Amino acid sequence: MSSVKRRRDQYAQATRSALLEAATRRFAEHGFAGTALEDVAADIQASRGAVYHHFANKTALFEAVVEELETEMVRQVIESGAQAAGTWEAAMAATERFLDHCCDPDYGRVVWQEAPIALGWRRWKECEEKYAYGLIEQLIKALVDDGELPPLPVEPMTRITFHILGAAGMALAEAPEADKPRVRAEYSTAIRQLLAGVRVTGAKTSRAATG
Repeated sequence: MSSVKRRRDQYAQATRSALLEAATRRFAEHGFAGTALEDVAADIQASRGAVYHHFANKTALFEAVVEELETEMVRQVIESGAQAAGTWEAAMAATERFLDHCCDPDYGRVVWQEAPIALGWRRWKECEEKYAYGLIEQLIKALVDDGELPPLPVEPMTRITFHILGAAGMALAEAPEADKPRVRAEYSTAIRQLLAGVRVTGAKTSRAATG
């Protein structure tokens, strides 16, 4: 019985993963309104009942897709920051990786364009804060603790940075594919300059002397 249950659980997990992958493609290409559960199921040769076995409705499926995309974004951002030599470099590397990720058409369309409509502004904002806000807060605290930033109130600084990065994400999602490199470069420069303007002067000088 244990072996049968294990195989059944593995099959169920594989089906769920396949549904999420198919749904991501559908939502990215056709949007939330233009995607039907029947089409998602058909893409993996499953029944509509298989979708309802895992997700209560289309909104629940969409939210699961958003969560998966956000989880992968956070993973990549943390990985980029961890490879940097210092706290400031980690924050800059994390920022650059986030901007790269926002250029991805699936992430941009689903998270930045479709999610506010499909989930509603309040729920979308909760999702963004769940995945991005805590990560930004950790980086701000680390920068303050290491003397890279002055002892600013962490909550306002985190929220301001959160909204700056959100503006960049939205702009990259809305930019035509041919314009994304330019828009990305412009936002990277602007964000770096804004954060560098707050940076402790001694930290800047020290980095310049050892760089």
